[in-house]
Amino acid sequence: MANIKSAKKRIKTNEKARMRNKTLRSTLKTTVKNLEIAILSGDKDVAQKELNKTIKRLDSSVNKGIIHKNKAARSKSRLTKKVNAM
Repeated sequence: MANIKSAKKRIKTNEKARMRNKTLRSTLKTTVKNLEIAILSGDKDVAQKELNKTIKRLDSSVNKGIIHKNKAARSKSRLTKKVNAM
């Protein structure tokens, strides 16, 4: 355990950030999963709406530093290809 006051504070803030990042990463995965389900169901309108939500969530995650911008770009590209192939 840390003895210095600033180190104790960093432990608290790091834990808060970890939990926030974990929540955001989880919601991102759920959004992508919902899009995959919409693609498998075969309804293009629903899939397009889910794609828009997913792209918005991916961009938001990049801005907050949850994922790397290249990973987001790669994911958006792959998901868009799947929706367009329907």
